[in-house]
Amino acid sequence: MIERLIHHYGEAPSQAGELFLPVRRSPFGVVVVVHGGYWQLPYDRSLMTALCEDLVRHGLAAWNLEYRRIGEGGGWPETLEDVACGIDALANLDSRLDLERVGAVGHSAGGHLALWACARPTLPPGAPGAAPVVTPRAVVSQAGIIDLRLAAVTVPSDKPTNALLGGSPDEHPERYELASPRDRLPLGIDQLILHGDRDETASIRLAESYVAAARRAGDPCELRVLPDTGHMEHLDPSTPAWATAREWLGERL
Repeated sequence: MIERLIHHYGEAPSQAGELFLPVRRSPFGVVVVVHGGYWQLPYDRSLMTALCEDLVRHGLAAWNLEYRRIGEGGGWPETLEDVACGIDALANLDSRLDLERVGAVGHSAGGHLALWACARPTLPPGAPGAAPVVTPRAVVSQAGIIDLRLAAVTVPSDKPTNALLGGSPDEHPERYELASPRDRLPLGIDQLILHGDRDETASIRLAESYVAAARRAGDPCELRVLPDTGHMEHLDPSTPAWATAREWLGERL
């Protein structure tokens, strides 16, 4: 059985998340789960429900996080601030959670947000998301948009990174420096970067660029290129792509 609870961390309808809990003796390690969709409406946390249920079946709690997206008041800095506030809300969310065992996983744009959340300790005072209360100890990026400067020239022509940050890297270099996980290295935690060899939505160059930079910075960061895998297979709990992510997190939480 699975217990599911909706919690709000802010006043806007999208400033909320759904907590999935195992019905067994606590405390539980908890995985912050962050959906993608180029940070835009209409994509929402329902994309990740099946993965949350699978995490619970394997003994972990899941915090399926929603945030304000482009088209409903999101963008810079609101989307980042929401993710930060949503993760910090874990501190007072449920006494059954073990806050020494917090992980994160995100798909596509959610991969960016998950890695960025783990980089919050590196942010200068006053930056969106600085001074975290809760920081994950391990993170998985699934087909993530994790190098925003590179994404600005490799993702589709509608320029979703520009929409997120209000312009190009040349127009807002300081925003890219604060928001791009690659610019915040080292994170100082275990990182698994998953990318399918048939992904036509997010270039594998994003993963390769990030992992190379993370390793140069001294981070424990592993890239696994998944055979016969596109962009969306990561969201199917029956696939090897998801099993790889879940098992890796389970070993660390």
